[in-house]
Amino acid sequence: MQAFEYASPKTLKEAFALLGAQWGEADVLAGGTDLLSLMKDFVHTPKRVVSLREIKTLSGIAKAGSGLRIGALTTVDALMSNAAIRSTYPSLHQAAMGITSPQIRNTGTVGGDLCQRPRCWYFRQGYGLLAMKDGKSLVANGDNRFHAIFGSGNAHFVSPSSFGPALIALGAKIKLESATGAREIDAFTFFRAPKSDSERENDLRPNEILTEILLPTTSAKNATYEVRQKDALDWPLAAASVALTMSGNTVSKAVVVLGHVGPTPLVAESAGAWLAGKAISADTAAQAAAEAVKAAKPLSGNAYKVTLAKTAVKRALLRAAGMEV
Repeated sequence: MQAFEYASPKTLKEAFALLGAQWGEADVLAGGTDLLSLMKDFVHTPKRVVSLREIKTLSGIAKAGSGLRIGALTTVDALMSNAAIRSTYPSLHQAAMGITSPQIRNTGTVGGDLCQRPRCWYFRQGYGLLAMKDGKSLVANGDNRFHAIFGSGNAHFVSPSSFGPALIALGAKIKLESATGAREIDAFTFFRAPKSDSERENDLRPNEILTEILLPTTSAKNATYEVRQKDALDWPLAAASVALTMSGNTVSKAVVVLGHVGPTPLVAESAGAWLAGKAISADTAAQAAAEAVKAAKPLSGNAYKVTLAKTAVKRALLRAAGMEV
């Protein structure tokens, strides 16, 4: 690990003053479960690390208007334990349940989950986000078992966020703040597929801090389903989060979001449109799942993820409808 300056501000104003205008000048430390490993592997070599742990206003879950505010430093365990999250936003609770390590649950944060860097082994070995060498993609021509089955261009990594798909399905907003002001963006807009290694995979700027997530009130039935190789600590191979607005027994509006299958969470618009006006059953869930993966373009070693993505969508829909999966 490269030597660095460490700062622990007590307020956001102090924290903003410690950030840089360019990436590499300073990194923000939340739970540290991702940043420290990046620094140990020399993928990140910041001159300064700015810890947010002493800024108490960044933690906790509270009512905000008719919805909820989740502070960026709220831990995974605190999210899981919150009664309002369990009752109204079960898709978030289920995504948190997939993080099985007690250590990560108690130190990892919701904001950190959204900002964590891709788990792509080429990126982690220093080949950049696009993993190019001599003008060729290492992913497309190499070991791509766990890479994207959706997307265009040279971004083949998968978005690692556990909470991103659920937040998008729920219509959440993300608040980003800097010394010059604050902006709120849709969760969907936060994630980006970079076109060059000089870009990031999210809309966060070097001088900004993700401070909170804003959940709107909802009556939609929502759920998340993730597929892993094993139940112990492991990254999902595919995931789906859904939100169903019902009119009696039929769907009036459906939002289906795929996770861990593309460089950003993917809204399967055709699947949502197909579900409108239909009742949820094992058959309709399976057909919607097939619709959700129609545009998949698997690489040489990950066609199996198409089947896993279909399974995740089908079971998320059934789970949202209260049917056993």
